[in-house]
Amino acid sequence: MNSIRIPTPLRPYTDNLKEIEVDASNVGEALDALTERYPTLRPHLYDESGNLRAYVNIFLQQEDIRNLRGQATPLTGGDRLMIVPSIAGGRSARFGRPTAVR
Repeated sequence: MNSIRIPTPLRPYTDNLKEIEVDASNVGEALDALTERYPTLRPHLYDESGNLRAYVNIFLQQEDIRNLRGQATPLTGGDRLMIVPSIAGGRSARFGRPTAVR
């Protein structure tokens, strides 16, 4: 079995579980098993064409799968995947520093 670490923003779609065990031989099969078990998670990971969304990063043992073989990256028993959605936001320097409210 392999495990998939679920980030906090996606946990409402996995019954608030932090980590889920799946039986899979590659990353794509692991994600398929995850989204079959939790179908409401699928639109947050995949676009309408079935492609992994650009802002969803999948790591295998700290390595981005895009630098490996993508979803075809093989898994061996005990591997750990992490889903890491990109986070946007913050304040641009052109807007200056925040000021205190008095």
